[in-house]
This record gives sequence, C-alpha cells and structure tokens, in this order.
Amino acid sequence: MSLKVMRHLARWNCIRPKSSAMASGVAGSAAVYTDSLEFTNPISMPQIPTYRVLDRHGSIKKGNVPSSLSATLLVEIYKKMLLLSKMDKILLQSQRQGRISFYMTCSGEEAAVIGSAAALQESDTVFTQYREVGVFLWRGFTLDDVMNQCFSTHKDNTKGRQMPIHYSAREHNIQCVSSTLATQVPNAVGYAYSNKLKNKKSVTVAYFGEGAASEGDVHAAMNMAAVLCCPTLFICRNNGYAISTSTKDQYFGDGIAARGAGYGIRTVRVDGNDLFAVYQAVTAARELALSESCPVLLELMTYRVGHHSTSDDSTAYRYGDWGVTS
Repeated sequence: MSLKVMRHLARWNCIRPKSSAMASGVAGSAAVYTDSLEFTNPISMPQIPTYRVLDRHGSIKKGNVPSSLSATLLVEIYKKMLLLSKMDKILLQSQRQGRISFYMTCSGEEAAVIGSAAALQESDTVFTQYREVGVFLWRGFTLDDVMNQCFSTHKDNTKGRQMPIHYSAREHNIQCVSSTLATQVPNAVGYAYSNKLKNKKSVTVAYFGEGAASEGDVHAAMNMAAVLCCPTLFICRNNGYAISTSTKDQYFGDGIAARGAGYGIRTVRVDGNDLFAVYQAVTAARELALSESCPVLLELMTYRVGHHSTSDDSTAYRYGDWGVTS
C-alpha cells in the first residue's frame, strides 16, 4: 500500500467507540466480560420502530415538513409519481400485446422510489436493482429513453443489447441495471470507497429489495462498508414479496433493518408509502453519511401492488390481496 493511500485512510478513518474488550485482547468484539451464562433471545428485544409522518388518513401526524420540501418540489414529485404510474400501465399493456418481451411495474412503490430520489443530489452515484425506473425519471431520463430501451431500438444507450427495464444513464450518474440479483450492492460500496480516497464529497446509493438482501453480496457489502467507513446509503425496498416468497418465509428476525446493527451500521426503518417520511429519512441519512463518512441502512416498508414481473401471476400465491393488476 502506498504512503499516499495510507495518508488518505488515516485522514478518512471514521470515529470508532473504544472497547474495553478489545483493549483486553478480545479482537473484533465490543462486549464486556461476565460470569453469568445467558443466551441472547432476539424475541425479547424491542422491535425497530417504523418512522412515519403521515397517519392512515393522509394527515401530518408529527413533525414539520422540511423547508427543502417546498410546494414547487412537491408538485414536481407528484407529477413524476403520476408519470411513473401511467407509464407502467402502458408498458405492461404493451408486453401483454406482444410489443415488448418483458416488463416490471413499480405499482405501490412510487413514494419510496421517487421520494428517495428527490432527497439525493446529482453528484450522488446510484446503483439500482430493477424496480427503480422512477430514479431515472427523476434525474431526467425521458419517456423516449425508456421506450428506446424497452423496445430495444438503436437509440438505446446499450443499442438494444439488454433485455427490457435494464436501463443505463451515465449522463445522469446512474449505473446500468443488472439482471444478476444484488451484484450492484458490493459494486456501490467499492465505488463509494474509491470516491472516499479521492476526497469526493458525495454518497453512493445502492437500491435493493428485501429478497435480494438474502444474497451473500449484500452481507459482504454491508460489512465492507462498515469496516472501511464508506459513505454509502443502502436503501432496501421491503415490499413484502421476493417474487412469490412472502417475508414470513424469507426471514425470522426483525426484518432487514435489524441486520444493520449487526454490521455496526446506522439504521432506520421508514414507512415507504409515506413520501414525507421517506424524503426526510433519506435527506438525514445522506447528511449523516457525508459528515461522518459512514454507511447508513434504510429499510422502506412498502407493498408491491402488481405482479413481480410480466412472467409472474401473483394471484397464485396471494389470492385475496388487494390491488393486483393484470
């Protein structure tokens, strides 16, 4: 390792709490010694609360709307959410008619995606999964850009070589969508670490679903981000289903947020259908990641209204759920 890199690391080293156990030779542990044999029971631990601003009737429940969320910005967010919803319906119908081969809607998750995108800065590099086309739209990706990609025309950024919904927008600081689940998460951490060494004042954002959180890539990425103190926002969309597998069959613990503490990552759980809460949480998380050069995990609790994709029929495994679109 060069002296220059070592100096960078020293300057960027995050503040860690001193551990009496580490001082006594128990490497990597912040625990103290005890003569009482007790097994930690996660069931007895308090559940991580879900932050919200709006109540079930759509009224502001607590706190004030941040000053940065102006009336003009709110109108723009609302327009993008409507555009996303309308576009989803048209492209879904296009697939059913055989005009395109594949599509995935964002129905029910518009607030989580658009609200988080609005809280970021253009200098923040984004790595998406596949249900975040709203981030592309928010940053200036046009309807023509979307159609060129989904219909695989020569005007597409990847010249039609990718399957539909695999968008790419270098000009908007968004990396290309990949089919391989969760590979974007460690890539985002590596990118954040590179920016950190270059002294760039920006965060790197990794979007993924709660199903992708079961992939080893996510665990490795979180550990790497925590150990190397990388300014990374892990934004998990917990929409209730990993294709046909509901959350009750995915994990036994307290969701995805509980995993953040295990890796030493600042974590918050947010009502992903509450636009105000999402915007506030991502804004605060970004400021925290920059000021302390640390990763932050946000679990956005939302619901996937539509099918997983056009290759899925969700009525086969969640019969009776509301709002499923064909």
